Amino acid sequence: MTKLRVAGIGAVAVAALSLTACSSSDTASSGSSSSSMPSSSVPAPATSMASGAGNGVTTNADVFGPACSQLPQGSAPGSLDSMGPQPVASAASTNPLLTKLVAAVKATNLVDTLNSQEAITVFAPADPAFAALGDAKFNELAGKPAELSPILQYHVVGKRYDAKGLASAGSLESLNTAGGPLKIEGSGENMTVNGAKILCGNIPTKNATVFVIDKVLTPGTNK
Repeated sequence: MTKLRVAGIGAVAVAALSLTACSSSDTASSGSSSSSMPSSSVPAPATSMASGAGNGVTTNADVFGPACSQLPQGSAPGSLDSMGPQPVASAASTNPLLTKLVAAVKATNLVDTLNSQEAITVFAPADPAFAALGDAKFNELAGKPAELSPILQYHVVGKRYDAKGLASAGSLESLNTAGGPLKIEGSGENMTVNGAKILCGNIPTKNATVFVIDKVLTPGTNK
């Protein structure tokens, strides 16, 4: 898999430190489904599920976390059935928990890059994590793609993991390799990623497994 190029790592060291007080969550991961049409009974196409055993591919039944109940139900946009067949950036764009993250991804022109990945894990900060920055700081970062892009890349792992896979791995390398490892501790609803709690995990999308988290992860703080 082709990794995203990390630009402006030097500049992001300063920008990232400003995020340490953030609390947030978001989405994550990878898989292989297709079609943007909602599936009423299966979170992802049968082909993805068939090939997903042991490869981090999840189903609606695997989703867990206190914020999952905030997702739309049935086949409504942003629901599990609706997001499952879509590539991760497209799926996130309908998720009501991730509007700030989606704005950041668009500001850095990473939508197509994320959607084109084959199998990834995404740790997606929820809106409150970005809100902790304040609108002024968020808008400042959004206007500096070279600084924001490495921060976003630090939330993406170039392999698809479900929660059990994360727990077994313990430590992961993100697409921002200069940012240092991601440390996984605990399991299930007690799992944390660099100290960030899982608000809604194991969310299936076409090419990713998503974990909505309660903080913005800061590159360089877990080396």
